Amino acid sequence: MPEPKQRPPDPAKRHARVRADHSAELAEDYVEAIDEVIAERGECRVVDLTKRFGVSHVTVSRAVGRLVRDGLATTEPYRPIELTPEGQRLARASRRRHEIVVRFLLALGLDAKTAEIDAEGIEHHVSPKTLRAFEDFLERETG
Repeated sequence: MPEPKQRPPDPAKRHARVRADHSAELAEDYVEAIDEVIAERGECRVVDLTKRFGVSHVTVSRAVGRLVRDGLATTEPYRPIELTPEGQRLARASRRRHEIVVRFLLALGLDAKTAEIDAEGIEHHVSPKTLRAFEDFLERETG
């Protein structure tokens, strides 16, 4: 007996999820970058993020202000940016998601440069269910 057809998701719900993903994307990129800079240099300052993202000091200061407001980071004027335990958890989760997506794209045969670039967008929008499917695929294909 054929399986019943699944109805496509309601467009309003689909777009609401995309909007929510976009709002989290900035925080995920910034906490991941802060964590990486701290690992590389021992501390992270606004100037490190301006260089990394190629944006202005004002843009980074506003983004860091949102991280502080949301309890993901702490900083004081003229002091380094530090991640809170919640910010560190988000950085680890973001990095893990990114690594899974990159490995999946590489397993599909993409070159490393394209996989890294494409993963940067995909990682923020992939659902936990799809990410798990990527992991299952990788376990089957690469052991």
